[in-house]
Amino acid sequence: MEPASPLTVSHLVLRSKQLEIDAVRRLARRAELVDVVGQLIQGLQRERGATSIYLASQGQRFADARRRIMDDVAPLDARLRAALADHAEPAQGATAKALSLMAWALLGMDALPALRAQADRQAMTAHDSVAAYSHLIAGLVELVFHVADGVGLPSASRLLVALLHLVQAQEEAGQERAVGALLYASGQSADEHQQRLLHLIDAQERSLRVFTEFAEPALRERWEQQQLAPGAAQLERLRRTLCAARPGAALDSDLSDTWFDCCSERIDLLWQLQLELVQRLRDDCDTHIRAAQQDLQDSKGLLQNLRNNPPHRTHSVDRFFDTVTPVAAPAPEAPAHESAALLDLLQAQSARMARMEAELEAARRTLNERKVIERAKGVLMARLGLSEEVAFRLLQKTSMDQNRRLLDVAEATLSLPDIAFARRP
Repeated sequence: MEPASPLTVSHLVLRSKQLEIDAVRRLARRAELVDVVGQLIQGLQRERGATSIYLASQGQRFADARRRIMDDVAPLDARLRAALADHAEPAQGATAKALSLMAWALLGMDALPALRAQADRQAMTAHDSVAAYSHLIAGLVELVFHVADGVGLPSASRLLVALLHLVQAQEEAGQERAVGALLYASGQSADEHQQRLLHLIDAQERSLRVFTEFAEPALRERWEQQQLAPGAAQLERLRRTLCAARPGAALDSDLSDTWFDCCSERIDLLWQLQLELVQRLRDDCDTHIRAAQQDLQDSKGLLQNLRNNPPHRTHSVDRFFDTVTPVAAPAPEAPAHESAALLDLLQAQSARMARMEAELEAARRTLNERKVIERAKGVLMARLGLSEEVAFRLLQKTSMDQNRRLLDVAEATLSLPDIAFARRP
């Protein structure tokens, strides 16, 4: 077996640059997975809304539209499975958590035919169908969040934070469409669904605030301009009709189609922004790969140039020695000028890494806050038997009453022992 090559500074520098290129390429593959999952989520959201109207109207509305939407979802399901198979390859570096979330997503898609069959037979309520589709979509959204977590490229990280909260807002808008369609198609208001709508409207605003904080100015301005469109005003009127109605009051069932179209227009606008963010993420990855490859070539060229062109004074000693028969000797250490050049490369790379770490901190903090608040909300739901919206309102009320950040209240909730949640007789 040949002896291993001696480790050199130049080898480590160049290897570091190559690993950076590999990491950005893996990020580009993640962006493709996010794109596929996002398209499937959008298809399932439309199917959920159509199924809600179909069931709430006892099969009188949206039967044909629902069937067309299901046909559109089929190829997206196939694309998801192919993308997950590719992402699960060892070379892609998927974590154990990511693989578990992929398995959960596939489990939900495997159960989709049975869910559709129940809806076909009208063997479930519209409320139960919304819940079932929402659980399936929630698994896909969580997969998107996890795939994007831990990205080490500042520009891509900011794009991903904007994208993830846009996906979240789109899902909340999709749930709003389904719940509102259920109410209008049933022809009767219900307090439980009204509370759910209020929670979803508030949740969308929170998600979109994060999106606008991290999105590029051009996309942010586009979204703000779209809020002035006539469709946005019509949606607000329909929202007020639903949320202000007394529980049990009659609703105009003919407005179910209008509601669905208005909500769909809003979701389509969010979807267009999502497509643009994904494309910008692709472009950002391509830009960084090209720049890193150029850096790698420049580094190699610099090192080679230093070796091939030593300073002039080093040749002045040649006349004192016979160099016809070179003396075998260990490889000399790098000349001082080469060491200085390598030091410059290392210092530049270290400075760049430090800047990247500072820029990434804001993105990490935002993602972490979302995780902590979601976990605290889940604890309240599990231990006190609360709905999602009631659990979140409890966290919000505590935050306002105690004049503390919502994140601090969520962290305190997670630290409480089980006895603190015991129900009193």
